Amino acid sequence: MGLLIAPLLVFLFVVAPIWLILHYRSKRQLAQGLSEEEYQQLNQLLTRADKMSERIQTLEALLDQESPEWRTKHEG
Repeated sequence: MGLLIAPLLVFLFVVAPIWLILHYRSKRQLAQGLSEEEYQQLNQLLTRADKMSERIQTLEALLDQESPEWRTKHEG
């Protein structure tokens, strides 16, 4: 029993408080939502995704005109 007291005290007075502080700090950050910089980055990524989607649609339309069978050749 005496061997468990020292590790238990170290856990209670050192590890547990640090653990609780870090836990509630991360909870608070999650509750605050995105920062302004993260929001801007997200908007930039959405803009890029929209542009890429338009480009893919254009390329597929061109391929449909040039080689109508391209989908069946490359899907199987």
